[in-house]
Amino acid sequence: MLAIGALLGSALIAVPVAAHATTAPDPTAQAAVVAAVGLDDPAKKEIAMKIVSSAENSSLDWKAQYKYIEDIDDGRGYTAGIIGFCSGTGDMLDLVEYYTQIKPGNVLAKYLPALRKVDGSDSHAGLDPNFTKDWAKAAQDADFRKAQDHERDRVYFNPSVNQGKADGIGVLGQFIYYDAIVMHGDGGDSTSFRNIRKRALSKAKPPSQGGNETAYLNAFLDARVWAMKQEEAHSDTSRVDTAQRVFLKKGNLNLNTPLDWKVYGDSFHIG
Repeated sequence: MLAIGALLGSALIAVPVAAHATTAPDPTAQAAVVAAVGLDDPAKKEIAMKIVSSAENSSLDWKAQYKYIEDIDDGRGYTAGIIGFCSGTGDMLDLVEYYTQIKPGNVLAKYLPALRKVDGSDSHAGLDPNFTKDWAKAAQDADFRKAQDHERDRVYFNPSVNQGKADGIGVLGQFIYYDAIVMHGDGGDSTSFRNIRKRALSKAKPPSQGGNETAYLNAFLDARVWAMKQEEAHSDTSRVDTAQRVFLKKGNLNLNTPLDWKVYGDSFHIG
């Protein structure tokens, strides 16, 4: 670093006019920095959490959802927390197991045997009548909130952002991936995230393969809508039609604010 600094110093002395000229902003370099911002940028991630919360909880206050829990009659048992962890799909079990690793003897630890038994079903066996109360109690614990953040990132956020970057898509595209993996998971069934993506790839190429980003994202959203319509509980596709598709039609590939959208008939705004 010192050698480089010395070289730069001599260059500045030798050609002061040229050195002065380089202090002007380089528009190309600035554009590259902007383009490099991903959904994992803290400000963009906050936007992502708010948009998902608008669909999952009809509220932009995603941090109020750590305590949320109910059975929404979608065949997945209890749905809870900031990302809709479900007792019937394994991610709630993973969360409580992780929470118990970092805080043994917590208020939810006693439900682990029941969560293992109900995994893959909509059963509440061994959970009722106090599981929902204890979930809300656990949500008052900072360690449980951190555990929810950890599992959200490990299972949903990081994989979708990493895949989005690999496909050469920007912030909006990475969010579109994230919302899809939150709802559909990434299993082997035909409506999982990986198979939605596979369906899209059969129609259009992503930028990483020389394709047009907007055309590819439209193909992905088409595949996503198809997947949603395979399930009665997800047949309302407004989180795509009047939200993500709106951003895409406006060419807002960087998910810049202000943002206006609707989900399930409710209007939302981020300034």
